[in-house]
Amino acid sequence: MREVFEILTPTLRKVLEGVDDLPLEEIRIRKNRPLSLIFGEEEVFINARGEYTFDQDNGVGLAEEEFLALFQLITASSYYALEEELKQGYITIKGGHRIGFTGQAVLENGKIRHIKNVSSINIRIAREIKGVAENFAPYLVNNNGEPVNTLILSPPRSGKTTMLRDLARIFANGSALLGIPGIPVGIVDERSEIAASYKGEPQLDVGIRADVLDGCPKAQGMIILLRSMAPKLIVTDEIGREEDVGALVEVANAGVAIFTSAHARDMDDLKRRLRFLPFLKLGIFERYVILSRREGPGTVEAVLDAQGKVIIGRD
Repeated sequence: MREVFEILTPTLRKVLEGVDDLPLEEIRIRKNRPLSLIFGEEEVFINARGEYTFDQDNGVGLAEEEFLALFQLITASSYYALEEELKQGYITIKGGHRIGFTGQAVLENGKIRHIKNVSSINIRIAREIKGVAENFAPYLVNNNGEPVNTLILSPPRSGKTTMLRDLARIFANGSALLGIPGIPVGIVDERSEIAASYKGEPQLDVGIRADVLDGCPKAQGMIILLRSMAPKLIVTDEIGREEDVGALVEVANAGVAIFTSAHARDMDDLKRRLRFLPFLKLGIFERYVILSRREGPGTVEAVLDAQGKVIIGRD
């Protein structure tokens, strides 16, 4: 949170005093509309006295002048230096915290050139949770202790990225307790969410043998890592594009394991999504991990084998 406080206006810093001890996930700031804080499933507003309230009608926000001051602090008054990042709709700051923007998109040849007249800012707090994957990591290896191709399934905001990060750390470091040797791990972090890199350097712990390719499209990144870093495991987030199929097949054919994720509630939901049918038909994955928010983000409902049979968890 220290890095976040450095880019806030004095008013916001005062409002957020003491919040570092709470499980804050997002700070949502909309020009001339109530500011809100996201704590898990709870949304909290700030009233005129600077107190927390659940009543949105009593919430206050930033007027245009302070909103502009905040935006200038975030971009260090160097909007054009960040133009390439901003056209993606977000930037990543030191500490791995992601700041998203919306406003008026400026198009050039049908593609977004940049975003102007920013009216909404979402600060997503990067919090790594170590150890969350330790209970099921031993089920993601074969009889030789080598990782097997694994797909993590869950609805949005249910802990897929957190699990992938922890799995990368476990396999890159190795764990005598879990019987997992340390191996070279390549991470394709297209949206800077797994390692939360800042200027190419991971801000979150992804393990001592992990090599991160930040901001690179998944399909291209997997092939680059395969050819340049000789990983034994490649980790990437949220597959689903047509080009991902070919890259995954090439990685698998090279004998390199893959840990990745997809948006789906369970196997039935996955099978209903047409874009995932090629992955299922090819039989790439040997394990499926089903997550939910039933007991909070990252609840492991089940680990399934290639045939969908339950290894651990609920039927």
